[in-house]
Formats: sequence, C-alpha cells, structure tokens
Amino acid sequence: MSFDRHLAEIAREFPDWTIWRSDAGRWWATRHHPLTSAQRAAGCAMTVDADDPEGLRGQLRDQQERATAVDP
Repeated sequence: MSFDRHLAEIAREFPDWTIWRSDAGRWWATRHHPLTSAQRAAGCAMTVDADDPEGLRGQLRDQQERATAVDP
C-alpha cells in the first residue's frame, strides 16, 4: 500500500490529528487542539511519531486511551 493511502486511512481513523510522513521516512501526528492540564498530567502528547504506519496507529490509540481516561 502506498504511503499516501496509509496517510489517508490514518487521518480518517484519527480525525483530531494531522498526519504526515517526514522526508526521513518517520510517521508523525499532531493534535488539532491544545491539551488541557489534566491531559498533560495523564501523559498525553501534542505530537507523536513512529517508524511505520502501524506504529503510529499504536501511538494514537494509546493517546486516545490516555485522553479518554481524563475526559470520558
């Protein structure tokens, strides 16, 4: 699958994030909205990265779980 297709799929799956792939080949995501102090305290990050699309999905799922634990 092309990286453009991976980008589109991840963006649909995680609409609150901007997804991109760097020139170095790393996969990145940045939140659209600032974090609350409670989210920061729970370990939420504004930006996450991974080696590949599945790794990025894993990072984003973890971030969703952290945010949901604070703001159900």
